[in-house]
Amino acid sequence: MENFLLNQTAIITGASSGIGKAIALKFASQGARVILFGTHVGRGAAAVEEITQATPGCSAEFFQVDVSNYQAVQDAMAEILKTYKTVDILVNNAGITKDQLLMRMTEEQWDSVLDVNVKSCYNTCHALVRPMMKAKKGKIINMSSVVGITGNMGQTNYAASKAAVIGFTKSLAKELGSRQIQVNCLAPGYIITAMTETLPEPVKAAVLTNIPLGHFGQTEDIANAALFLASKMSDYITGQVIAIDGGMSM
Repeated sequence: MENFLLNQTAIITGASSGIGKAIALKFASQGARVILFGTHVGRGAAAVEEITQATPGCSAEFFQVDVSNYQAVQDAMAEILKTYKTVDILVNNAGITKDQLLMRMTEEQWDSVLDVNVKSCYNTCHALVRPMMKAKKGKIINMSSVVGITGNMGQTNYAASKAAVIGFTKSLAKELGSRQIQVNCLAPGYIITAMTETLPEPVKAAVLTNIPLGHFGQTEDIANAALFLASKMSDYITGQVIAIDGGMSM
């Protein structure tokens, strides 16, 4: 099998579990050096072990980073750039939910979701834009959500954050296009993760009625799309939002 990302350095945020870990596994299997950002050291170490076992000889390491913290991101990126000189691929996958009807939503629930889901994209991209521009290449993949396209009751904070990621992606793609840096966005629908597995069965059944393909997606579905956007196969694609939702948002 061709190694689509051979000798590429990739940073994936929120990579110690779920979709982020699946992307890191996929990238490592395709020859990339993967750097995982997360906040939980134990899960991060376990993810690195899983990746190195799945792809013996690959390069995988974990950085404990709160991506909503500007200085923490700057420090981590400086250390990485000192070691690897450049970062070829950035996947902004870190995200949280704090669902509540707006009338009951606290300021903390609003602010924390916007900080982790949106400000993190500013923090990481701000740190890497100059080295990517200097290299005249780079792939930035931001994680939105089907909810950022359709909205969802009880998720005004999450939907607002994911819609903001779409606007951020399109604007940055216009800024960086002349330097041959592609910036794109993935918008997953309902994907089987630890988070969705906790949904009550009646809720799952109701969701499925709105998915034309009739089933939830797998983390592998998102990882495959991320691989496409990270590789040379997508060199003429930028500023796009790819919904991976079984047809839910159409």
